Amino acid sequence: MKHQGDSIRTILVTGGGGFLGKAIVRLLINRGDRVISFSRGYYSELEALGVKQVRGDISNTVAIENAVKGVDTVYHLAAKAGVWGDYKDYYRINTEGTRHVIAACKSCGVFRLIYTSSPSVVFDGEDMEGVDETVPYPGSYHAAYPETKALGEQAVRQAGGRSQMASGRWQGAEKRWQGAWDGLKTIILRPHLIWGPGDSHLVPRILTRAKRLRRIGDGKNMVDVTYIDNAAKAHILAEEALIRQPELSGNVYFISQGKPVSLWKMIDDILHAGRLSPVNRSISPEAAFRIGAVLEWFYKAFALKGEPQMTRFVARELSTSHWFDISAAQRDLGYVPEISTEEGLRRLVEYLKAR
Repeated sequence: MKHQGDSIRTILVTGGGGFLGKAIVRLLINRGDRVISFSRGYYSELEALGVKQVRGDISNTVAIENAVKGVDTVYHLAAKAGVWGDYKDYYRINTEGTRHVIAACKSCGVFRLIYTSSPSVVFDGEDMEGVDETVPYPGSYHAAYPETKALGEQAVRQAGGRSQMASGRWQGAEKRWQGAWDGLKTIILRPHLIWGPGDSHLVPRILTRAKRLRRIGDGKNMVDVTYIDNAAKAHILAEEALIRQPELSGNVYFISQGKPVSLWKMIDDILHAGRLSPVNRSISPEAAFRIGAVLEWFYKAFALKGEPQMTRFVARELSTSHWFDISAAQRDLGYVPEISTEEGLRRLVEYLKAR
């Protein structure tokens, strides 16, 4: 194993083939690190970068431990995202998978773990304006993704020496998780709405649903977004800060552009980048929530495949403000969003034109 003082480190990125994963891998390669990607698939882009690729499932303890052996830092990005699906599937990947990564780090003597979380773990369905990392976890959730990511985040915080006990129906499970190890240092990042060229989730979701989109509410709600390059750089800065200041271990940091934008203007800007018309129809937040509740019941009752066009979580997410104070990341990590939202949109336009 490499020693902490060595200039060249061996880094494992779980989910290295994803949108954010590839961006982080490129920065690590440019820094001169040896990089291993752990994913379920195989990616030609990573092969071209000279990245060693290990295929496996994050829920397989043997596979993840084999991948972790001999590395100095793990960037844990692998997750099941989305707003709809079986809770057990989300729990297996986002909660149990994260605990497997922690256990592997402990048993293999890994120095650092950088965990990618989400601001949705603290979203309670109401406006969140300028809140910082002291905001508590909510007592209940309207979707499996934020709930299971919150459990994973809790495990990483505890492993790194911090613990903010959560409330709600899964508090008991969190109390039973004991994973702290003095040798492992961790940092948790909560980037909000990552987007940019190459996005495989947010941008395509908006473009493919353009004709069906409805503005929920008066359209004045403000949100944070994060350009892909800024999100990736924040992860590198987190690792470097943890090397300099191991006492930061267990800390959580919001990551964003630092300037909230109008959600619906941002959606219209993305539609414009894709040469599509802006959203021109609307629905009230109350009606959207009721429709989401009915559709969720219908999909569950009849075991329908696919995803409802509206859910309670999406109704709340699209009708409320959620932007965050990133001063802690600026202070502790030296994080600065170098690519502005305007420049990011320009790059997105060029990317979509080329495609």
